[in-house]
Amino acid sequence: MALRGVNRNGGSAMSDSVYKVIEIVGTSAESWEAATHAAVETASKTLRDLRVAEVIKQDVTVEDGKVSRFRVRLSISFKYES
Repeated sequence: MALRGVNRNGGSAMSDSVYKVIEIVGTSAESWEAATHAAVETASKTLRDLRVAEVIKQDVTVEDGKVSRFRVRLSISFKYES
C-alpha cells in the first residue's frame, strides 16, 4: 500500500509516476564531486525531469603512480512524460 500526503489545497502531494533508471559515468581530473557534477549536468542537457542520482561506484585512473582521473558511476532516474 502506498502512502500519500495531502497538500494544503486538499490534493495529493505525490501522484503516481513512472521513472526510468539508467547508469552514467562521469570523470574529472579534480575530484569525485566534480565528476558527479559533470555527469549530472551533461545528462540534464538531453534528459528532462531528472529526479535522483545515486553513486554506485567510485574509482580512479592511475598513471605513473599518481591519480590522473576520478570516475564515478551513477544510477540516475528521470520521470516518464505522460
